[in-house]
Amino acid sequence: MELLALVVVAVSFMAVVLAWLGPRKGTGKAKKLPPGPYQFPIVGNLFQIGERPHHSFAELAKEHGPLMSIRLGSVLNAVVTSPQLSKDVLTLPGFNGRHAGQAVHVHDVPKMSMSFLPVASDKWKFMRKISREQIFANHSLDSSQVVRHENLQHLIDYIGKCCDGGRPVNIREAAFTITVNLMSATLFSTRVADFESESTGQFKEILEGVSDVVGEPNFADFFPILERFDPQTVKRRSGKLIQRLLRLMKAQVDQRVEFRRANPNAPKKNDFLETLLDISLGDEEQMTFQEIEHALFELYLGGTVSSASTIEWVMTELLRQKDIVLSKATSEVRKVLGGKKLIQDSDITTRLPYLQAVINETFRLHPPAPLLFPRSAEEDMELGGYLIPKDTRMILNVWAMGRDPSVWANAESFEPDRFLDANIDYKGLHFNLIPFGSGKRICPGLPLAHRVIHEATAALIGNFDWEFAAGEKHRNHEHFTGLTLRRQAPLKAIPLKPN
Repeated sequence: MELLALVVVAVSFMAVVLAWLGPRKGTGKAKKLPPGPYQFPIVGNLFQIGERPHHSFAELAKEHGPLMSIRLGSVLNAVVTSPQLSKDVLTLPGFNGRHAGQAVHVHDVPKMSMSFLPVASDKWKFMRKISREQIFANHSLDSSQVVRHENLQHLIDYIGKCCDGGRPVNIREAAFTITVNLMSATLFSTRVADFESESTGQFKEILEGVSDVVGEPNFADFFPILERFDPQTVKRRSGKLIQRLLRLMKAQVDQRVEFRRANPNAPKKNDFLETLLDISLGDEEQMTFQEIEHALFELYLGGTVSSASTIEWVMTELLRQKDIVLSKATSEVRKVLGGKKLIQDSDITTRLPYLQAVINETFRLHPPAPLLFPRSAEEDMELGGYLIPKDTRMILNVWAMGRDPSVWANAESFEPDRFLDANIDYKGLHFNLIPFGSGKRICPGLPLAHRVIHEATAALIGNFDWEFAAGEKHRNHEHFTGLTLRRQAPLKAIPLKPN
């Protein structure tokens, strides 16, 4: 087997050499491309990018500027670290393409996922309209506040038990459980996770596993000639994980369809699945059951791991500045609560400016995805005076933009006060803070994530005092795995009864 593997690698390597040498002759475009580091034969800049690509790109940008040509294997990338250039990439129609790596070329994901469908397609427009006007519209989220409050009360009850027992809380697991249940309640009116349960841990491994493998650097993406070999088993692993999630979504669809057939006069549920089934059962040509399963899968994946990671980073930064930032945020939240347990959605924008500033500052320093999911040029484009050839993959380094000293004073410091009078938010209009992207491909679940992160943080600090568990204070290093920027180790903190 080892000999066979060596033969495959050797043959693949020679094929890559031939593929590399062929197309490079006489294009005449190299002089017009954005500047960048020297590109080595065959591999390009592949071995100049370390385990944390956002760091590597940020360091290279210091030398080569906010728009760089980076060749990874045989694939040309343009790396952007400028808010103004990012605005062009995110809003100009020619950059609306989306590269689907080999990890997602499984189970028809590119054909059914809103993330990868062409924005000009009827299917994409249809899904986007439903997301914007129904499931994630303000009136829908307002009406589901009661369900979110029920789940947040479970969080408070769980932490109360930990507090009574003097036990530290694994913030990552608690945040994951609450975000999964809040997303489940929104999509199909079901709680699927329990605190500290084995099944929840397994579910977390699946969701994080998909996020990690989809974002894993894959030689088959850098050298397309290797696609058929899947040398790192990325496609095989992602296929198994995505299949498990799709089966879970199918079970929810089948269960609801059967319930509707058995109970035709039962009141309809106020969730995303009910909306999609109304459409599908009325006109299957407009949306099939398989497309519903993929829509649920995509929204579920996009709305859980990233929100849980953000809540964990918020608590990390609050505890690091316990006497100042945490104290100020806690005082504001408890004043609004006035003896209650949970804030109202309307409180977020009208009565909690400092909490909003804390969340903004967390997104600046710790964006859920430090590199936005790559777009691609659908035609030859011009950006910053340089040529961007068709099919160039566009990489936006939002992590570097959030730490740019030319944009932010004391860029490496966590200072929420900077947002109090700045009139800046992360909803896609201010391009120096775009953790959810912007333009037509902005994350559709942003309105729900906005509420969940604020509500969960307010529940945590409004009902309990907090301190680091033993040994946690200095364990704050980031660890980039896959698509999501997570802490190197889960945050563990001790809840205390308020003084």
